Amino acid sequence: MRGEPGGRCRPAFSGIEAMAFVRDEAHWLYKLSPDEWIRAAMGELRRAEEAYKKKNGRAGLAGARRAAGMALNGALIVAPDDTWGRSYMDHLLALKGDSSGSLPARVREACAVLVETPLPGGALVALRTANADERVLEAVRDVIAHAYAIVQRSGAPS
Repeated sequence: MRGEPGGRCRPAFSGIEAMAFVRDEAHWLYKLSPDEWIRAAMGELRRAEEAYKKKNGRAGLAGARRAAGMALNGALIVAPDDTWGRSYMDHLLALKGDSSGSLPARVREACAVLVETPLPGGALVALRTANADERVLEAVRDVIAHAYAIVQRSGAPS
């Protein structure tokens, strides 16, 4: 479980009583509410889409990964899981390798696409196509939808 400010723990949503969100500007996760993380993810997704339209694959992929991670931050607040790590890439790697059976296969596969797609500009030249770019964008949309569902099912006020 993720620790709250002051050393308390935020339990995962039990379905009985939703906890009120407590903002902590100094804490990497609690600086935004679950809904705010989802909205931030949607904004980042729009920027990634624009980057791909401008043929900037590096910014598009980086933005897509950030968008997925931001949405997963929202889910982490209502359903804490230390195995997801702290960074956006930690989240994606954890979900890509999830073997619990509780994660939808489509989400696990989406995380794999986001992790395994090479960032343009490295030592290897990766040929990109509109289909490959759209595959990345569909993957991030799947991750955001999954995180949104977790946040909404929790009923946690934010």
